[in-house]
Amino acid sequence: MIEEGSKSSKSMVEKRQLFMEMRAQNFDVIRLSTYRTACKLRFVQKRCNLHLVDVWNMIEAFRDNGLSTLDHNAEINVSRLETILSSIFYQLNKRLPTTHQINVEQSIGLLLNFIVATYDSEGHGKLTVFAMKAMLATMCGGKILDKLRYIFSQISDSNGVMVFAKFDQFLREVLKLPTAVFEGPSFGYTEHSVRTCFPQQKKILLNTFLDVLMADPPPQYLVWLPLMHRLANVENVFHPVECSYCRSESMMGFRYRCQQCHGYQLCQSCFWRGHASGPHSNQHQMKEHSSWKSPAKKLSHAISKSLGCMPIGEPPHPVFPEAAERPQDLAHTTSTLESPSRLDEEHRLIARYAARLAAEASNSTQCPPTDLSFNFDANKQQRQLIAELENKNREILQEIQRLRLEHEQASQPTPEKAQQNPTLLAELRLLRHRKDELERRMSALQESRRELMVQLEGLMRLLKDEEQKQAVQTGGSPHSSPSHSASCTMPMPIRSTSAGSTPTHTPQDCLAGVGDDVLDAFSQDVPRNLRNDLLVAADSITNTMSSLVKELNSVDDGLEEEEENMRNGRDKVSSLKHPGKRHSTPSF
Repeated sequence: MIEEGSKSSKSMVEKRQLFMEMRAQNFDVIRLSTYRTACKLRFVQKRCNLHLVDVWNMIEAFRDNGLSTLDHNAEINVSRLETILSSIFYQLNKRLPTTHQINVEQSIGLLLNFIVATYDSEGHGKLTVFAMKAMLATMCGGKILDKLRYIFSQISDSNGVMVFAKFDQFLREVLKLPTAVFEGPSFGYTEHSVRTCFPQQKKILLNTFLDVLMADPPPQYLVWLPLMHRLANVENVFHPVECSYCRSESMMGFRYRCQQCHGYQLCQSCFWRGHASGPHSNQHQMKEHSSWKSPAKKLSHAISKSLGCMPIGEPPHPVFPEAAERPQDLAHTTSTLESPSRLDEEHRLIARYAARLAAEASNSTQCPPTDLSFNFDANKQQRQLIAELENKNREILQEIQRLRLEHEQASQPTPEKAQQNPTLLAELRLLRHRKDELERRMSALQESRRELMVQLEGLMRLLKDEEQKQAVQTGGSPHSSPSHSASCTMPMPIRSTSAGSTPTHTPQDCLAGVGDDVLDAFSQDVPRNLRNDLLVAADSITNTMSSLVKELNSVDDGLEEEEENMRNGRDKVSSLKHPGKRHSTPSF
């Protein structure tokens, strides 16, 4: 009696463990029921290690445990359910590498208690085969397309047409999952659920079934199912964008962009909790992004789309034949071998297959009948190799994610360091800001000096032309060629729009186009280190348009100083034009 009491108390503790852990995740703060339900079911899936079991492995487990031969309404007890779950997880551990083995007993206990709490709330100790198939096929890993194809095979007749009664039974069973995680008021079963999913169609084939359930948006009762798969795909997606509310410099998972507020983006945590700041409101329409594209990729994608180099829309799933061949289920042949008519039918099938193999062998010269066993072995080896490669790929992806997280933690300051010395962080931000201001001011001074040098060259050409005219009038011979005096136009200065960029050329390249007299005068009086700092040209044209907009605001501050320099230059020219006064070339 004492032992039975301890077992029952242990079972109660295990039954409550999963739900207690789920409550600790605080999913109820998510304001949207769709995301709340998908997050809870995704947690149960990962906690029970069902995300590691592919849907095809689940179908194979159903066949190995003899569930394919049972009627959908047949009942199985909890002990047989535990046996089925044991075979699923033990086979999973055989496929996983030794470094990624799971705790089989814990996974079996958590999943068994969750299934019993979901489908046997009254404590009868039994559940139907169809309920277990629908639950495991929905909660396991794999692609949603493969899951829906398997579900359609269970609810359709021999002609490949969906039976509405079976689909109603599927909805009745699968909608118990949101109810189990306390989301029944939002996604509970009703009598009108079937007609809500298929309001007009009368004959539902496979492609129509996939079109409806994989549409955007899907039916309201099953909107959480594709969202759960999208959550699994974006858990490790990184967005190098700052959240407009929490100011986090990077996002993991989904990213949401407001369609009304320009440049307003939220991480999935802030969006799920309904946070908003500034002019943004929760009533604004938000677009969900599951990946990050750089501006260059967005531009190339837009150009390719506009030029017709890529298809505008792609179907959500491949189109399957209307009368698809259903897989043969040969699991029941062992129980009917005693029937003579069944034996005759099997003999005819064997003779037909033997004749087909003989015909194929006679037509093929590269695959003799003696190599059939070798082909089977080769196919088995290929499947084993594919499984090993998939496991290796999974290990590599996990290692990449671990290294990425370590790099991010090492490159970003931790909250403990910020709390230890906030004054130091404030001083560092102030120094960076001051450094940027000095670099922008230095770039403006460099370009102003460049413009003054170009203007001085024009002024010196004007002075030489005046001297040549006076020499011709007095009968002297000019030293320069007449063609030189014809060029008297003032060159227009080029304004730089780049601040703080790294110089990649020398001061001589900066003064390209300036006359030799100015170069000589400039190189005599300016120290070499100052000339190297001030005469480096900025790479202005090749900068992006966004940098141009930022720098145009700072140009207005230097206009007054440049106008003053221009006025001083004109005064010098007017003084040089007076007759009888000769001035030497000004040097800087």
